[in-house]
Amino acid sequence: MKAVQFAEYGDPEVLHVVEVEEPHAGPGRIRIAVRAAGVNAIDWKIRAGFMREMRPLPLPSGSGMDAAGVVDEVGDGVSGVALGDEVFGTGSATLAEHAVLSSWATKPADLPFEEAAGYPVPVETATRILKEVGVQPGQTLLVSGAAGGVGSAVVQIARARGITVIGTASEGNQGYLRSLGAVATTYGAGLVDRVRPLAPNGVDAALDIAGHGVVTELIELTGEPAKVLSIADFTAPEHGARVSAGGRNGGAALEEGARLFSKGALRIAVAKTFPLAAAAEAHAASQAGHVAGRLVVTVP
Repeated sequence: MKAVQFAEYGDPEVLHVVEVEEPHAGPGRIRIAVRAAGVNAIDWKIRAGFMREMRPLPLPSGSGMDAAGVVDEVGDGVSGVALGDEVFGTGSATLAEHAVLSSWATKPADLPFEEAAGYPVPVETATRILKEVGVQPGQTLLVSGAAGGVGSAVVQIARARGITVIGTASEGNQGYLRSLGAVATTYGAGLVDRVRPLAPNGVDAALDIAGHGVVTELIELTGEPAKVLSIADFTAPEHGARVSAGGRNGGAALEEGARLFSKGALRIAVAKTFPLAAAAEAHAASQAGHVAGRLVVTVP
């Protein structure tokens, strides 16, 4: 089958489409014929070698974690899914014609494959960090870097739970944030002064999605380091805040995402699609940032 691989760490140009042996579904896993695969920031960080110490890889290695497609193999011990089912989920080396998934959910029939492929990591991450930061219905949450995939999921899932969300993004993404139900403002100097009038009753918790060195400002706004959690700034503990670096809650989070989509409470826009042969361009676009929604690679 065709798959995207890199034989050395480096810039996006190290990605190439090559012929490899098909993977197969082991126990507790399923395999899909991939229709689309999402591109996450973690994907290019791994490819660039930023994660080599904590996540060493045998090279050459495939790329990608998110995918949507049609089930064509079911491993031992798996129930509730059958050949031909349309699913979306998380696995490994998903930028390929076939991929093995370790967590998945049934794709709603009216959810396009391209959009579904952008859900898994953002939805799993969003549900995890909302739980970890402890924000409750009726409270106010500040999300720094709210226009990307994870931020988009956080805003909508929080809003569905009755949480008021203030989100930061670039000037060009203010309208996008408002369309998700967030109170929008820009990031950068003066953040504290911009947010305070938007939260007359205070900010109860804050999430740092983008890692632009805002942890101290988020602590000032919440009044307590324990109310601030980052997924991008690993210096946060130096200020008393927390970092969430993994530990997905798997299929349950994806099933919640599917339910919210079917209720009209969750949509994660596809900012741009790329063919498999242009996976390097998708990585470059993700690395450049300022994307509203998701970047997706389609597989014919």
